[in-house]
Amino acid sequence: MPPSPTRAAALAQRLLDAQVAFHLERLTGDRLVPTVTVLVDRALASGARLPIEELVDRDAVVGAVVRTLRTTSSSAAVAGIVEAVVDVLMEGPDEPYPLGDLADRPQVEALVDSLLAFHPVVERFVDGLAGVPLVGTTASRFMGRVAAEVLRANKAVADKVPGLGSLMSLGTNAATRMVGSADKRLDGLIGDTMGKGGALAVRRLNRVVVETLRDPVTREAVLQAWDQLAEEDVTGLREHATREQVAGVADALHDLAIRALATDHADALVGSLVDAFVDRFGGYTPTELLDELDLTRDDLVTDVVALAAPLVEALRTSGELDSLLRAELEPFFGSPEVTDLLG
Repeated sequence: MPPSPTRAAALAQRLLDAQVAFHLERLTGDRLVPTVTVLVDRALASGARLPIEELVDRDAVVGAVVRTLRTTSSSAAVAGIVEAVVDVLMEGPDEPYPLGDLADRPQVEALVDSLLAFHPVVERFVDGLAGVPLVGTTASRFMGRVAAEVLRANKAVADKVPGLGSLMSLGTNAATRMVGSADKRLDGLIGDTMGKGGALAVRRLNRVVVETLRDPVTREAVLQAWDQLAEEDVTGLREHATREQVAGVADALHDLAIRALATDHADALVGSLVDAFVDRFGGYTPTELLDELDLTRDDLVTDVVALAAPLVEALRTSGELDSLLRAELEPFFGSPEVTDLLG
């Protein structure tokens, strides 16, 4: 007697229903945790066999990362995230806490020492700006203002001494004619010295900055400033700036990131980072890499369960989980091969 297609199809449907029900039960209630645990253990066992460099294609990873960065950086979702970050920064923590809770003093000392050791880099950078005319102008004006302020301070002291105040006034008035309250009288001098004079002002300012960074007192001053700041509470930025000001900075940084990520240079940087990662960790298996990250099996199980439980429950309650399972399994049970076997 030839097989009955109708009977085979009905049996295939019953098997499909049974398998969907089987998987739903494994992903429901108390059985979810054991199911996830088994899946994680199997994934870890599989990840202990092959090194990462055999599991990934470098070019494919670079392409995916570049495409993701370029596409998402200018998306509405990222713009919304930027706004959310601004809101959080404006509000601050629910319970203010001392800034010192975030770092111990020895850690701050190490950071300060590392930054102060960069003074040769600062020196070379500022020296490289000596040929920029407006930088020279700014340096000249800055040095002029400092000199004028010193003269004013000295005059204030000299005025308290009979006869000395008049003598100091002569030098102060001469400085005022050069500097002026609005720098207008300095413009002529600046115009004449924007070349070599401006470069000289930059180098003099550079020398002052570098010598200040080298001065051991600077280190102690920075650490004393930290000691004071460490006692201050971390609060929202609304106490120091308006939302428009903070949002302006955030939007400018976001626009800068969008522009930078759209360049070929960003693509090259991504490629270099991926190559560096694979060169460094490519010989590790995924399981070994997790060990290097100090992540244990129990950590993974806990996190996966915490993330999966509400998602699975929402899908099951809405009926979407049933639909997803059926969509995945039905092609097999409706295939000619299964029909022949069941007929």
